[in-house]
Amino acid sequence: MAYLQEIHEKQRARGPATILAIGTANPPNYIYQSHFSDYFFGMTKSQHMTQLKAKFDRICANSMIKKRHMHLSEEMLKENSTISTYKEPSLDSCQDILVEEVPKLGEKAASKAIKEWGRPKSDITHLIFCSMAGVDMPGADYQLVKLLGLKPSIKRFMLYHQGCFAGGTVLRLAKDLAENNAGARVLVVCSEIVVSTFRGPSEKHLDMLVGQALFGDGASSVIVGSDPDTSIEQPLFHLVSASQTILPNTEGAIEGHLRELGLTLSLKKNVPQMIAENIGKSLEETFQPLGISDWNSLFWVTHPGGPTILKEIEATLGLNADKMRASKHVLSEYGNMSSACVFFILDEMRRWSIKEGKSTTGEGLQWGVLYGFGPGLTMETIVLHSTALDSGHYS
Repeated sequence: MAYLQEIHEKQRARGPATILAIGTANPPNYIYQSHFSDYFFGMTKSQHMTQLKAKFDRICANSMIKKRHMHLSEEMLKENSTISTYKEPSLDSCQDILVEEVPKLGEKAASKAIKEWGRPKSDITHLIFCSMAGVDMPGADYQLVKLLGLKPSIKRFMLYHQGCFAGGTVLRLAKDLAENNAGARVLVVCSEIVVSTFRGPSEKHLDMLVGQALFGDGASSVIVGSDPDTSIEQPLFHLVSASQTILPNTEGAIEGHLRELGLTLSLKKNVPQMIAENIGKSLEETFQPLGISDWNSLFWVTHPGGPTILKEIEATLGLNADKMRASKHVLSEYGNMSSACVFFILDEMRRWSIKEGKSTTGEGLQWGVLYGFGPGLTMETIVLHSTALDSGHYS
């Protein structure tokens, strides 16, 4: 059996999985949050619901969001009136948009990542595509292969309908693929367009207003591989460990249901507290083997599910005000883009680190943590190790 062990060892990479490039993209259409309440109640013909609008005004004002990009335009809503009406069947109209546009937005982000990576796209061996929207067969992964002109023999993985934690899920999968397949280069794409969640307000479904105030459209992409060729490739973050868990006593905290009226979201008010109550144990279990117990010594890549989640984590762990800087910036500029958010945060972090002359891509720190939260209540935890900034590489 020794020869089997030898074959197995040759198939595996030597070093840890590493993020080698990042790309992001958004639809050109955007709206400022200060205008969104008037826009939303106007487009859904709900101006008569004055008390509900006053509540929505407060939600938008407290969202920490400055603007959001949206594929949906006024013209689309006028052409597809069922989308903006509460409980009218609109799934067909949404699907017609999403099946076409989700891969296209993903292609924009992926093309940027490939350009930054610097190697031929024919060197990509695996593709992971993730989206909450546009379920179809063949899927968005297949469409992206065609749009990018990737090899037909590329090994594809399509993750549909996972939710906000999936930015961590795809990194966990990419880590396994890169480390267990020598020479693998994994293209990861998250593309999120929330057309199917848009609908008019209702007094019976108040938590739906939170989703209307938070979610935006965006796509992000990373390329992951082990044993990088540093004459061409630029290592950004090492993926040291990855884990997933369902938080105890959180069933029904976040749910999404795809029905004839589109995707309905259900959010319990105490989700931020549920996350904060469990994150300390997660950190201890994750970083104890590394001898790290000072959470302020880490750089933080936290999915910005909403402002209260970030505030609760800060308060519970006693984090310094600057620890969530990158997450807060992405929330402010783009809103909650579900699975795509964490790669936007990584991109913001490394760019800010370069601009400020920091020594590493992790804002001058070596060790960091990436958290994804979503339906379940599910939590993804990725330990990151930043790389040294070389002015020659990152100019």
